[in-house]
Amino acid sequence: MGKGLHDQFTVARETFAEVDATLGFSLSGLMFEGEMAELTQTQNAQPAILATSVALFRALAQERNFQVAERGAFALGHSLGEYSALVATGALSLADAVRLVRRRGEAMQESINDLSKPTTMTALMLRGTSVEALRTHLSGIQPHLPEGETAELANINSAQQVVLSGTEAGVGAAVQELQARQVAARAIDLPVSAPFHCSLMQPAAEVMASALTRVRVGAPCVPLISNVRARPVTTPNDIVDLLVRQVTGTVLWAPSVEFCRGQGVENFIVFGPGKVLANLLRREHPRDKIKMVSELEDVLNFTDDLYDGSK
Repeated sequence: MGKGLHDQFTVARETFAEVDATLGFSLSGLMFEGEMAELTQTQNAQPAILATSVALFRALAQERNFQVAERGAFALGHSLGEYSALVATGALSLADAVRLVRRRGEAMQESINDLSKPTTMTALMLRGTSVEALRTHLSGIQPHLPEGETAELANINSAQQVVLSGTEAGVGAAVQELQARQVAARAIDLPVSAPFHCSLMQPAAEVMASALTRVRVGAPCVPLISNVRARPVTTPNDIVDLLVRQVTGTVLWAPSVEFCRGQGVENFIVFGPGKVLANLLRREHPRDKIKMVSELEDVLNFTDDLYDGSK
C-alpha cells in the first residue's frame, strides 16, 4: 500500500517519513511489507489511509501544480476522509491529523471491547424506495428490536445504497424486516472491526472530544462539506464540534455530493486508496466528470482537462 508513490516521488517519501516519525513506529513498513491482518486493524488502517491520501494529494500538487485553493469549490471526505480533506485544505497539520486518526481508531476499538454482544455493519441496496422512507421504516422497527440490540443508519452512500451499524442481532433483525417490507433488496455484511457511526461509538466520541482540544484547527482554504450536516463549514469551532459528532452520527455522503451539485459543481477529483467513492459518483452521476487519484499511475497520467470554466 503506497509503495509505488514512495519510490517515485520525494514528496511522498517525506509524507510517509513524517507519519512514521509522528507515530513513533514504521507504519510505512507495515503498509509496504506487513501482514494484512495487522494493517486492517482500524488503529493502523485509519492512519494508513490518511497517509496514502495525503501522499497522493501532495504528489499531484508537486507534479501537476494542483492547488486546491485555486481549483476547488468545496472539499469533502467520507468519514475518515474528512481528516484528509482538512489536511488538504490547510485546516489541520498532517502530524495532528495522524495522531487524531490513530487515537480515533484505538478509541473505536476500545468502545466495543467491553461489549458482550457481537457487532456488525451491513450495506443495503434499496428496492425502489427513498432514503427518507427507509428512515421512517427504521424508526418504526427500532423500538421492536430485542432488548439491548441496536440498528442505526450509519452511512447514506447513494440514493440506492445505505449502511446499517449496530449489534449483530439488531442489524440482522432490522435487515430481515426491511427485506420483508420490500424496502431493501440485497444485504452485504462489511468486513469491519467495529460498528462505526452509531451510538455504540459514544465512548470514542468522548475520547475524540478531548483529543481535539489538544490540536490547532484552522479555517480551510475552501469550505469543508461536513459529513454530519451535508453543508459547508468554515470556522474552526464548528469543524471540531462536527468531527466529534461524526463519530456517532450518520455519514451524509450522498446529500453532501448533492449539495455540491446544487451549487453548480460538475467535476470531482477523488483522492485516496481504492475506487469505492469514485465508482459511487460515476454510478450516481454518470454525466459528471470524475477523476480518480488512487495510485501512482493516476498521478503520472493525470490530465488537467476538468477546468473548462465549470466548477
